Amino acid sequence: MADADASLPALADAVAGVVREAAAMAFARWHTAFARWEKAPGEPVCQVDLDVDRLLHERLSALVPDAGWLSEETADNPARLARRRVWVVDPIDGTRDYIRGRPGWCVSVALVEAGHPLIGVLDAPARDEVWRAVAGAGATRNGVRVTAGGRTMLAGSRAPVDALPKADRDLVAVEKPNSIALRIAMIAADHADLVATLRWGNEWDIAAAVLLAAEAGARVSDALGAPLMFNKADPRAYGVLVSAAGIHDAAVERLAGRARAAMG
Repeated sequence: MADADASLPALADAVAGVVREAAAMAFARWHTAFARWEKAPGEPVCQVDLDVDRLLHERLSALVPDAGWLSEETADNPARLARRRVWVVDPIDGTRDYIRGRPGWCVSVALVEAGHPLIGVLDAPARDEVWRAVAGAGATRNGVRVTAGGRTMLAGSRAPVDALPKADRDLVAVEKPNSIALRIAMIAADHADLVATLRWGNEWDIAAAVLLAAEAGARVSDALGAPLMFNKADPRAYGVLVSAAGIHDAAVERLAGRARAAMG
């Protein structure tokens, strides 16, 4: 864990306040009538996503006026690449659960500097959860410090999935929120041991959550075991692998071959 920047906790408080406002707006409109459509097949979006995005852009830009902006619901501007700090935002991570009236969604915000998250906040009002992390200062859930589990054997590890592949039947399936950020947060709080995706994913889905996991003592990488970097020109990574520290090497060994095959 890196040394904490003394100015970050106060900024994190302000960020959490903004994210709370955005989450409250989304929660108030949950289970109501709102426009919804697909940006592409299998990629749902709704009017609330866009409204939350606008609120976050306005409030967060006021907190750090010189920071760039990278959000799922804003057209990308390459000017962000020249900024020292960048907001990486998913206005509603888990839109599918939001639209279906399920609680597995959250508002996700990270402040990134030089490729690494400095502050991460997830606010999941339907679950009554607020997750916060500051680089070098640990991670909390509802104000209580969280610590990833100490598991050292891959077999028997808890994974938040709908169903386990035949090759992974030695793992244990647990609750799976639609939000990938909340699944990663489960690792931070020792509610799961392993989250892995074997596909291209976007920085805004994971930036805040991987800081939470790392600050809680978990290990974080892409699907091939390489470090994750943020605010890249192409803001994607091939998969994410977050786990209890003691099983990460074994998880990479098991999954890297599948990841390479899937990449072609």
